[in-house]
Amino acid sequence: MKTTDSKNAAPAKKTTKETTPRGVTKPKSNAASGLTELFEDGLKDIYWAEKALTKALPLMVKNASSVELKDAIDNHLTETEEQIARLEEVFKIIGKKATAKKCDAMEGLIEEAKGMLEETELGVVRDAGIIAASQKIEHYEIATYGTLRQFAETLGLPEAATLLEQTLDEEKGADKTLTEVAVNAVNLEAAEIE
Repeated sequence: MKTTDSKNAAPAKKTTKETTPRGVTKPKSNAASGLTELFEDGLKDIYWAEKALTKALPLMVKNASSVELKDAIDNHLTETEEQIARLEEVFKIIGKKATAKKCDAMEGLIEEAKGMLEETELGVVRDAGIIAASQKIEHYEIATYGTLRQFAETLGLPEAATLLEQTLDEEKGADKTLTEVAVNAVNLEAAEIE
């Protein structure tokens, strides 16, 4: 039987909570440690995003030339204001104050939309760009509300899940409306300019 000399043995690796494996992002000190916290963070994020949209959508309306597109964005602005109120209800359901946390994704999407306005001529080409930028925003919101609704269901929050489902359905409807405006008029007219 061989014995191992403790002097020659490899030192044991430290396995403390402080050690983060190479290539793995170290969490912030206030990082979510459970699904409830992740759900709350997501609510704060989309709350900020929706409030930012109420400021950005009027700019899109002013820059659109298609009456159908202006109407679609105006209608969605009204829905967005209702969605903010609905989010405030979800915060009440979970016993938290409605608080916004800057949403980097939405900030980027809004900035991209503003940049697109500078890169297009006023008219149907700009309208096509507004639709494209708006649909990117809708798709982000669809993904976010779908996730939050599922979190609410998993956490046993049926009232919150129902409110989030309602908003999810509105976001899907807004996306569908934008597609219809693009396909039935704007994209065809923009293609004729070529």
